[in-house]
Amino acid sequence: MREPAGETPILILALAELSMRHGALGVVRSAGSLGIPVFHAHAGRRSPIDRSRYSSGSLALPPDATAEQRLQILREFSRERGRAVLLPVDDASVMFVEDHAGALEDAFLFPRQPSGLAHALADKREMYRLCLRHGVHTPLSAFPQSVADVVEHADRADFPVVVKRIDASQPAAPAAPNVRIAGSREELLDAYTLMESPRLPNVMLQEYLPDASDSNWMFNGYFDARSECGVAFTGRKLRQSPPYTGAATLGVCAANPVVEEITRRFLRAVGYRGIVDIDYRLDHRDERYKLLDVNPRIGASFRLFVADDGMDVLRAMYLDLTGREVPACAQRDGRRWIVEPQDLLSSSTYIRCGDLSVRAWARSLRHVDEAAWWAREDPQPFIALSRWLFADRLRKRLVRPWPRSHDSSRTAGA
Repeated sequence: MREPAGETPILILALAELSMRHGALGVVRSAGSLGIPVFHAHAGRRSPIDRSRYSSGSLALPPDATAEQRLQILREFSRERGRAVLLPVDDASVMFVEDHAGALEDAFLFPRQPSGLAHALADKREMYRLCLRHGVHTPLSAFPQSVADVVEHADRADFPVVVKRIDASQPAAPAAPNVRIAGSREELLDAYTLMESPRLPNVMLQEYLPDASDSNWMFNGYFDARSECGVAFTGRKLRQSPPYTGAATLGVCAANPVVEEITRRFLRAVGYRGIVDIDYRLDHRDERYKLLDVNPRIGASFRLFVADDGMDVLRAMYLDLTGREVPACAQRDGRRWIVEPQDLLSSSTYIRCGDLSVRAWARSLRHVDEAAWWAREDPQPFIALSRWLFADRLRKRLVRPWPRSHDSSRTAGA
């Protein structure tokens, strides 16, 4: 696929302050290599993504800017560069686009969702209700309103229990993870206390589905204005971050007609439009695929899913929104993709837990087709990230409190 030449730019919108934004880098490389101008609007500090040879520039969004100020900055970009494809790459950006679609639609191209659908799919409580309503299997879940509800759940639960934050943008303790597996009543209460928001109930308790080497599946696809899915890919998570529960750090393309059919039916029923990234787990207790999470946006792992002709969900959306035909394509089964820093950390956990040998880890790296950060033709983002990671690790070592020395006088008198 080489058709697009970049008369219509892409503006990546990244409102969440994240340091490891490899999905956005994949967008820059996928579109930029076709000659499409790609700009990156982000909050926070300068990103390694801005070092890419395929980046056309970045747009600073002050972290404390109001919604109106953000709209003003975005509309000014449109006046200068023309009507661009607007691509949110995190949940905060998706919600912003949905909430202000009316003010953005004359300045940008983006799929218009039915009112409230993006919010419902990103909100784990509402997503659970949608699954039940449309007959999509999903793990049994509870939504406690208080500590007392958690205690009551612990009294009848089969451990382990998966604890999740419903909306990751809500405030919580600084060290709060988005997901934690609690193996006991005490761990469940600790996780709830750490992850709950002071503003509103924001924790869900989910049935744990037994893990297996063939159980973690992903769907990536693009749905047009009629909610028809013209481009669909499926694959497996081989390793994750956090281990056993999180996003793919090593994945492989693999055909799964069942997952594809479930997704097409569900999203057509709710009228979904645009790129979607969905996680499933195969529950071997009843041999059913159960939906875990829906990302109503481009996923960070989308570059795992590339057809033989180079088609991916980003390119499909770009062609469709700019009025061109999206050609039929078939995924390349066996294609592998890796996120280098996170996979190294996760692999060390799998090895310590006895679920991965050093030899098996080395073998798993032999046939990787694409890395999230390293690219021979575009090395600067990887170099910038490496420097940032080294500086961050050094800073943490320098600010770590020194261990207190023994009191020699007390020791001598013992």
